[in-house]
Amino acid sequence: MDPISLQLGTRNLHGWLVRLLSRNLEWLDAKVKLFLPNVDLGSEYQALDPTQRAILHLQKLHTQGPTTWKSFIQCVCMELDVPMDMEVLLMSMWGHEDGFPSLLEIGKESRSDSQLHPGLKRTYQSCGSSPRRKQLRKQQQELPKRYLQLLRTSVQQRYGDRTPGLGQPLAFHQVYVPPILQWSRASAPFHTQEGATTGDPKAEDGTNVNIRDLFSTKASKGPRVTVLLGKAGMGKTTLAHWLCQKWADGELDRFQAVFLFEFRQLNLITGSLTLPQLLFDVHLRPEASPEAVFQHLKENAEGILLIFDGLDEILQPCSDKETADPEDPASALTLFSRLCRGTLLPGCWVMATSRPGKLPACLPTEAATVHMWGFDGPRVEEYVNHFFSDQLSREAALAELRVDRRLWSMCAVPALCQVACLCLHHLLPGRSPGQAAALLPSMTQNYVQMLLALDPRGVLQAEPLLGLGEVALSGLESGKVIFSTGDIPASTLAFGDALGLLTSFCVCTGPGHQDKGYAFSHLSLQEFFAALHLMTRPQVDREALSQHVTLHSRWVQRTKARLGLSDHLPTFLAGLASRACRSFLSLLAQREEEWVAARQEIVLQALKKLATRRLTGPKIVELCHCVGETQEPELASFMAHNLPQQLPFHNFLLTYADMASLTNILGHRDGPIHLDFEGCPLEPRCPETLAGCGQVENLSFKSRKCGDAFAEALSRSLPTMGSLKKLGLAGSKITAQGISHLVQALPFCPQLEEVSFQDNQLKDKEVLNIVKVLSCLPRLQKLDLSRNNVSVSTLLSLTKVAVTCPTIRMLQVRETDLIFLLSPPTETAAELQGDPDLQGNANQRKEAQRRSLALRLQKCQLGVHDVEVLIAQLQEGPQLDEVDLSGNQLKDEGCQLMAEAAPQLHITKKLDLSDNGLSAAGVLSVLSVVSTCQTLAELHISLLHKTVVFTFAPELEEQEGIQKRATFPDSLTFQMPSEPSLRSPRIRLTHCALQAQHLELLCKALGGSCRLGHLDLSGNALGDEGVALLARLLPGLGSLQSLNLSENRLSLEGVFSLIQCFSTLRWLLHLEFSSASQHIILRGDKRGRDLLAPGSLPEFRAGARLGFGQRHVPRSFCLKECQLEPLSLSHLCKSLEKCPGPLEVQLSCEVLSDQSLETLLHHLPQLPQLSLLQLSQTQLPPRSPLLLADLFSLCPQVQKVDLRSLRHLTLHLRSSEEQEDRCCWRFTDCGLRQEHVEPLCCLLSKCEDLNQLDLSANLLGDDGLRCLLECLPKVPISGSLNLSCNSMSQESVLCLVEALPSCPRVREASVNLGSKQSFWIHFSRQEEAGKTLRLSECRFKPEHMPRLAASLNQALQLAELTLTWCFPGLEQLIVLLGLLTWPTGVLTLRVEEPWVGRARVLKLLEVCAQASGNITEISISETQQQLCIQLEFPHQENPEAVALRLAHCDLGTHQNLLARQLMETCARLRQLSLSQVNLCDASSLLLQSLLLSLSELKNFRLTYSCVSSKGLAHLASGLSHCHLLEELDLSNNQLGDEGTKVLLGALEGKCRLKRLDLSHLPLGGSTLAVLTQGLGHMTLLQSLRLSRSNIDDVGCCHLSKALRAATSLEELSLSHNQIGNTGAQDLAAVLPGLPELRKIELGCNALEDCTALGLAKGLPRHLRVLHLPSSHLSPEGVLSLGQALDGCPHVEEISLAENSLAGGVPRFHQGLPVLRQLDLVSCEIDNQAAKPLAASFVLCPALENITLSWNLLGDEAAAELARVLPQMGRLKRVDLEKNRITAYGAWLLVEGLAQGSGIQVIRLWNNPIPPDMAQHLQNQEPRLDFAFFDNQPQVIPRGT
Repeated sequence: MDPISLQLGTRNLHGWLVRLLSRNLEWLDAKVKLFLPNVDLGSEYQALDPTQRAILHLQKLHTQGPTTWKSFIQCVCMELDVPMDMEVLLMSMWGHEDGFPSLLEIGKESRSDSQLHPGLKRTYQSCGSSPRRKQLRKQQQELPKRYLQLLRTSVQQRYGDRTPGLGQPLAFHQVYVPPILQWSRASAPFHTQEGATTGDPKAEDGTNVNIRDLFSTKASKGPRVTVLLGKAGMGKTTLAHWLCQKWADGELDRFQAVFLFEFRQLNLITGSLTLPQLLFDVHLRPEASPEAVFQHLKENAEGILLIFDGLDEILQPCSDKETADPEDPASALTLFSRLCRGTLLPGCWVMATSRPGKLPACLPTEAATVHMWGFDGPRVEEYVNHFFSDQLSREAALAELRVDRRLWSMCAVPALCQVACLCLHHLLPGRSPGQAAALLPSMTQNYVQMLLALDPRGVLQAEPLLGLGEVALSGLESGKVIFSTGDIPASTLAFGDALGLLTSFCVCTGPGHQDKGYAFSHLSLQEFFAALHLMTRPQVDREALSQHVTLHSRWVQRTKARLGLSDHLPTFLAGLASRACRSFLSLLAQREEEWVAARQEIVLQALKKLATRRLTGPKIVELCHCVGETQEPELASFMAHNLPQQLPFHNFLLTYADMASLTNILGHRDGPIHLDFEGCPLEPRCPETLAGCGQVENLSFKSRKCGDAFAEALSRSLPTMGSLKKLGLAGSKITAQGISHLVQALPFCPQLEEVSFQDNQLKDKEVLNIVKVLSCLPRLQKLDLSRNNVSVSTLLSLTKVAVTCPTIRMLQVRETDLIFLLSPPTETAAELQGDPDLQGNANQRKEAQRRSLALRLQKCQLGVHDVEVLIAQLQEGPQLDEVDLSGNQLKDEGCQLMAEAAPQLHITKKLDLSDNGLSAAGVLSVLSVVSTCQTLAELHISLLHKTVVFTFAPELEEQEGIQKRATFPDSLTFQMPSEPSLRSPRIRLTHCALQAQHLELLCKALGGSCRLGHLDLSGNALGDEGVALLARLLPGLGSLQSLNLSENRLSLEGVFSLIQCFSTLRWLLHLEFSSASQHIILRGDKRGRDLLAPGSLPEFRAGARLGFGQRHVPRSFCLKECQLEPLSLSHLCKSLEKCPGPLEVQLSCEVLSDQSLETLLHHLPQLPQLSLLQLSQTQLPPRSPLLLADLFSLCPQVQKVDLRSLRHLTLHLRSSEEQEDRCCWRFTDCGLRQEHVEPLCCLLSKCEDLNQLDLSANLLGDDGLRCLLECLPKVPISGSLNLSCNSMSQESVLCLVEALPSCPRVREASVNLGSKQSFWIHFSRQEEAGKTLRLSECRFKPEHMPRLAASLNQALQLAELTLTWCFPGLEQLIVLLGLLTWPTGVLTLRVEEPWVGRARVLKLLEVCAQASGNITEISISETQQQLCIQLEFPHQENPEAVALRLAHCDLGTHQNLLARQLMETCARLRQLSLSQVNLCDASSLLLQSLLLSLSELKNFRLTYSCVSSKGLAHLASGLSHCHLLEELDLSNNQLGDEGTKVLLGALEGKCRLKRLDLSHLPLGGSTLAVLTQGLGHMTLLQSLRLSRSNIDDVGCCHLSKALRAATSLEELSLSHNQIGNTGAQDLAAVLPGLPELRKIELGCNALEDCTALGLAKGLPRHLRVLHLPSSHLSPEGVLSLGQALDGCPHVEEISLAENSLAGGVPRFHQGLPVLRQLDLVSCEIDNQAAKPLAASFVLCPALENITLSWNLLGDEAAAELARVLPQMGRLKRVDLEKNRITAYGAWLLVEGLAQGSGIQVIRLWNNPIPPDMAQHLQNQEPRLDFAFFDNQPQVIPRGT
């Protein structure tokens, strides 16, 4: 028998049990796994038969001991089908004892069968009425109760033995001081009323929450989740353990069970588990039947609290995937998620602790958030009293803390408070007061002193400390905070455990698996030891150390699953970098202090580098902590000065310690700073850290988390912040209690300029209390109380304050907005600034007393009674700028009251009564103000848009004051009428449903005021009947400036009835009507003061006009978008016959028929006053050109016809008084074809004075042109014919050339077949001999050459032919020259082709040699790609040339032949010009030969060219034989001194020379001597140009002597040389001996005033041009010149640019009668000189161009110019660029131009005129040019 049978005592019982279990093997396997989790049920076990498997299992269970065996037998009886006799036998032997055996020894992994195997069901067997079964059920019900009692006992035992010992001060302290708790949300899911009654009375604003508030019984159903947020060291874990202890002690009686889990331990569980496993493995396992215990927990979930500590330490991510069954095994975090969501253990309480940051998504959104803020002052004192046992130690410790502010602020963190107390406990004995705190200046120093205090021997043990540092750093880098025995060396472990630096505990690593774990007493302690390791280990290099000095933003990134573990590591590194830690680190590292100092410098440099970066708010706070830990004033100052002035902190948590570190750094800053806290959870006492912070200029808080406690703390700090100017506290939960503290503090802040308390849920009383403080804040400029709760009665009280308070200038209320704007008085500001002269300036005081107030009460639900109160207040108040009562409920009565009170309220700008329910009946009563209010400028009423706005203007005396204070010059005088001027108000009654029957009452109401200016009745329903009635009533309304009748359902009949007003209303000048848009306007002159946009210029009183005289403005009638039928046009014309003239008519319609156009044209003779008829945007009939061509015979007054695209027609007519002018017909883009040409020419032939005919952009083509040329002799055109853009080809060009002989009056024709497509023919009245033909881009082909040459041979009157881009190469030109033969005459041929620039001079001369006639002129320019030759026919031989040709035949074969040809062709050459060429030696040699044969050469030019020295010799040799030369131009060549001297040698013997130009040639020293020697023989010289030739005073003296013989000299140019005063005086002495001198150019020389005086004395009598720019002349010299020039009859041009004239501008008394151009650029001319200068302009009637750019002219100068412009009939251009003219000055110039001036452009670029204003001015007057480039009018082709 086996041992089990022996123990059972019977073989039958054992056999029966084996048989029972063999039938239930699956159940047996499950139970074995439950009781024996480590047993392997592998393949060997599965191979056994059922009986052997049952016997084997029973043996293993029996060997585990009696407890396991009895539990197993108990399960057999309860769960299997056991007969009653067997159950009694089994239970009597092993299952019946007093109480069930304890199962604690089995282990901590327990799972029920249903949880292990979901498919295995429990079978319950009816036990009948067995007493044993009833007893078992009773025991089953008592299991949960017994478990809960055992759980409570276990927790009591856990915390009961943890009293702190002498050697373990860091252990859990028996006395607990709760930290500050604050709800994060205003509507937390837990009701705090119950806790508030038992807790701190401040709980109503969410601060100092009682612990019991966290678990209120009034919580709603559903998930009950609380998240406790606090930074490291705030006591989150301590609170969690304290709650467990309180529950075990019976104080949290609402909970049956409390389970505490630490995520740092749960991270070690890698597998999946169920909730019962989580509960019973980590905590106490039930003695029996765990499923029954768990079922009890589920049924009583509302009494279960599960605390999860360290939610921020989760390693595994939270999965969003959920299984169908929430009870399935999962990770610890998933189980936590199910608990929070209520899918597991619904109704239970869950509390989680975490550091602030990104929380897992598994937390429900309705979870309540509580912030843990640590200790305030009373709590610190309470903690110290508990820490120190004796009274003396308590008092000494508290004294040390109160003295040291930094140490006191560190104690706000409970963990640091504990460390500080420990250090003080160690340091206080034997030290005088203050010495202990001095050793604890930083958090790092506290930890260092703590290490010294913990060791009872007082000796620093380096090796174990460094060992702990290595373990700490490796843990931080790998994310490990729990270490196993193998992670820490034994000696290090023993050391840490002995000093309490390490704690040990049992951890669960899996189901049934437990191990022992170790951790540092606090995470910050691990970070401290890691910092020690980094600072002391040589293995950590410089780069690795600096990399650890980094900043961790508390804005956790989205991709970051959890917060880091090294929050304080950079702070500890910074603290260890302080000098105070150097000796400690030296001892610890066993190194010299120099080595330690080098390591510390690495950290300091890294921090300094961080301080230069642009950091976010969280990183700035962290850097402040680090820099403060270093205790380096230089580094703190460096960081403080690198902070931006605007420092925002948004959406992250800030504690008292954070704010203290920030203000500590700001204390090292010199300049102001602005702090902005928005959305930041702030510890309520954070503002206390700002006390005495004088650097803060702007301070703003915006957070719902700020309550009364916060406001109270802020009120204590505000009076100490002397630089604070702007204070904002918005969006908070402040109540009356908090506001009362702030109101008491504000009077002690007189420097405040802006205060904002918006969105604080303030009531009436609080708002009134705040407003009472306004008188105590003398510098306040703005008070914002928006988005608070203010009643109407309180609002009226606020208006009373606004009226009576002398500093308030605006009260703005709109729905939730409530803002005061204030203007501090001048005296108060001076007093606050410490100004000794408190009396101030009398004018300043008077200005301050002229207070004006703007009152905006919009949408405030004000009624009639409220308005009465308001009016009474305002009548006693100051002047009102604006009163806005829109959006209220005033109705007709209230609006009438305000309108009647308006004259007494002295409103200067606007009264707005819009959206107040005004009815049509109330409109007339409101209109009464028009006649009673003298200051009304505009009244706008629109019932449709609910608009009622009064606009006022200042009274006359106030306006005069404003004009005096304006920036416009005082010398501007205005012509005022003799009677006092009254304003002309604008009345706008738009969309008021006015009809004809209302007009008489309306006009009666308006008739009481004879000063109505603008009347707007648009958007009503007057109709034709109402308009006709209004036309009769208008004379009774006086002289209006405009009348708007738009959108009144008018037809043409109504418009025709208005036309009669042209005769009855003198003020009416313009009538506009648009049928489609129903736009109709009647107005007077639109120019003048209405030219600019409103507000751009000051308003002048009615009648004020500049002294320009009266203007003759034509009347205009504009009819747009109307159906113009013949009958309507006849009616219109008959209505216009009585209108006074001149009259302009503008019409537009969609389509105008032939009959309508004929009707309109036939009525023109009956309208003699008509000056302009315009049809725009109108589709005209195709016959329009023919109808208009016959118009001259019908109406001779027609001066100009302009028809474009058959859509735009303009007719200009002259009156009978005007002189007849030439006619102009333009039919552009009218679709004219060949068939239209003959009838058109036939009709135009009747116009005897046709000047211009424009047929461009039609469809004539080559055939149409041929037909036109045939008819052209019959058409009497005297000006020009434009045929551009008519699809013409080379055929048209050839036809034109062929037609030239038959058109004797054609003087010029120009054709361009390129992209421009231009075709112009210019005529003269009489036949002209010399004709000009210009052909461009014609691209003639070889087959065209014979026809072209033949046609040219017939055009004997052709004088000039220009061919541009017409020949592809030289060959075509050679052919043309060969075929071109005339019997007699002279032809100039100019060729401009790209190949001319590529060909050399030699090749071009070869082309010239092919000409048939004699060449008399040759001009070559390679850069300009131009070749010009003049041909003379017939060809004649020169006998001298023949002899020379025979004498010079020693050249090569080809050169010989070319030279002979040239000598033959150019025998009579008179002019040879070479410009911008590169002469090779061969070309110069050929020229030498040619020059020798040119006996008639009179003009030689070689300019801007390159010639070699050899070539110069050839040219000089050739020129030396040209004795008949009259003009020689060698300027601007690239020659040196020697080359110049060689070339000047050719001047010898040139006695007939008249013009000599040597500009840009070096003429110094010997070179000039050669020139002066030659000049002595040039008695016929007329022009000498020597500019930019390096001539100095000596050279000028020699030159002056040589010029004495040049008595015929007319032009002398010596500009841009080096002539000074001496040389210029010598020259001035010679001038009287040059009687024919007409032009002098001496600019850009240092002449000075002496020269000016000399010139003034010797100016030639025939002088026409004087150029002295940039000549160093002063005002005195210019005045003397002006006096000498005054009255000169021949002076045409004067330039004195770039001289400092200032007040010395030329002043004429007699004037210069023929002066055309005056240049005074950049002469420093200002407004003072403008008046005499303008007076001088009037004395020069021929002036065409005045240049005054880059001076100092302003609006006064513009006014002077504007006055003289009408008197200068020939003036075409005025340049005023880069001056100081404003929009006002430009407007004055527009006024001057309007007087009929013929000016083409006034340049105003770069004057202080805004771009939009410049555009507006240019739209009104296109002759004003504001562009950078000169937009001069397009050059009209000659003949137009």
